[in-house]
Amino acid sequence: MTVEIDVNMQYALGDDPMVRLTIEAAHMAGQTVLHDQLDIENATLTRVDGEGGLGQRIWARVDGGQLNLRYRASVEVAHPHRPLASLRADLLHHLPGHVMASLRPSRFCQSDLFRDLAAQNFGDLAGGQKIAAIRDWVSGALRYVPGSSNAETSAVETFAIGEGVCRDYAHMVCALARASNIPARYVSVYGPDVNPPDFHAVAQVWLEGGWHMVDATGMSSDAELVVIAAGRDASDIAFMETLSMAEMISQTVSVQIR
Repeated sequence: MTVEIDVNMQYALGDDPMVRLTIEAAHMAGQTVLHDQLDIENATLTRVDGEGGLGQRIWARVDGGQLNLRYRASVEVAHPHRPLASLRADLLHHLPGHVMASLRPSRFCQSDLFRDLAAQNFGDLAGGQKIAAIRDWVSGALRYVPGSSNAETSAVETFAIGEGVCRDYAHMVCALARASNIPARYVSVYGPDVNPPDFHAVAQVWLEGGWHMVDATGMSSDAELVVIAAGRDASDIAFMETLSMAEMISQTVSVQIR
């Protein structure tokens, strides 16, 4: 399956010209970037490897006070798929070191505060069956409401208000999985069925020695998703960060299956 991506962003920047971007499709197993092109007017770019070696982050020094960006990519997607319920959890003492941070609480995924909830609702399940139940519980407990949360909303706040967007659904899955001693991380992706069209977020859980995607919004399947980056939560992999205030002029994200 080939996924076509076209992103246009225009932002008025503040006093500091530096912008950190996480928007390019990652070169990784399960997806092949056939072609991509990033154009940013009046910018000098510096690339650094992403956390865990997944994807790249881009520092752009933008002259003129306005970010004018276009990113286009064609990505062949062939993520292996296995039903969640068929997957076993790895024993904690067999987990590789690079996934251990995905067991711990983070800024937006306060998993230590969800241990009782996880035990009460999912304590009789194990492995992928537990994750499937968490996914379905989050899907039923939350309403998808654009604008109902912001960049500071945590999983605890999402649980309290019972609504959110993809970012919040992913945080809830991560918090409940970690509370159940299953490593989980937050993943930024492009998905063709996201409505309204935008950057998308899902969770990944570590089962049977590998990462498996979980989208509690129900908008996408792992067979269609293009991975950008992964981290503990949204604070690690925001699509754009600036050192001073920035104001959006326009932004469009188009993701189509060819």
